[in-house]
Amino acid sequence: MTTLPVIGITLDSEEPGGYSKFPWYALRQNYCGAVAQAGGLPLPLPHEPELAEAYLERIHGLIVTGGAFDVDPALFGAASRHATVKLKTRRTEFELAMVRGALERDMPILGICGGQQLLNVALGGSLIQHIPDEVNDCLAHEQPNPRDEPGHEVELVAGSQLAAIAGTSRIPVNSAHHQAVKTVAPGCIASAIASDGVIEAIEDPSRKFCIGVQWHPEFTISPADAALYRAFIKACTA
Repeated sequence: MTTLPVIGITLDSEEPGGYSKFPWYALRQNYCGAVAQAGGLPLPLPHEPELAEAYLERIHGLIVTGGAFDVDPALFGAASRHATVKLKTRRTEFELAMVRGALERDMPILGICGGQQLLNVALGGSLIQHIPDEVNDCLAHEQPNPRDEPGHEVELVAGSQLAAIAGTSRIPVNSAHHQAVKTVAPGCIASAIASDGVIEAIEDPSRKFCIGVQWHPEFTISPADAALYRAFIKACTA
C-alpha cells in the first residue's frame, strides 16, 4: 500500500456559541476533501504553539487556511490598526510557529486567503489592512455571491510556478477578503494579479513549493484549483 503524505491543515477557532457553549475549532469539510481528492491524508491541527515542532515532525506538507480574522498589523510593522481588523492571537501565534518551522525544513506550504497573508508576513512582507481604503476603484473582493461561484478573474504571471501549474494565463476565482498583500516579501514574487492591481498570489521561487493564493481553491472553481492541490501533494511526496 502506498503511504499517503500527511498534510497538516490549520483550524479556525470560535468563541462560545453556536456549536458549543465553550470555545471550539472549526474547519470547512472541503479543505480536507480537496486534500484527500488530490492524494493526501488531511490532518487538522489544533492551536498548540508549543507542539508545533512535534506536528512538523509528523507531517509532509502544511496548509494554512483562511478565516474571518486578520494578522496583527504590529507583526508587519504598522503603526496603527484599522477599525475593521479582527485578531485571533493564539491562532496566529500557532500558525506563525508552524510556517516558520516549515520554512526551515523547506516543507511544502500552501497558504489560502488569510493563510497567504500570514505567509507573506512570516517571510517579511506587509499587508493592506482594508482594501477599500487603499485601492481606488477596487473590485468586490468580498464577493456578494456564494463562495462556490467565481467572483472575478486574476491574471497569472508568466514564468511563475503558479502559471505553470494552471497551464493558462487567466483563471476565475472566488473572493472573500478585505485585506491583501501590500509589499511582497523579500525573495518572493507576485504570481497572480486582479484587474484592480490587488496581488492575488505569491510564491517563493527558491523553495520546493511555497505558494499563497488569495482565493479558496478548495471549492474547485476552475481546473486550475484542482491542479494546484495536485501539485502541492506531489511536492509533499518528492
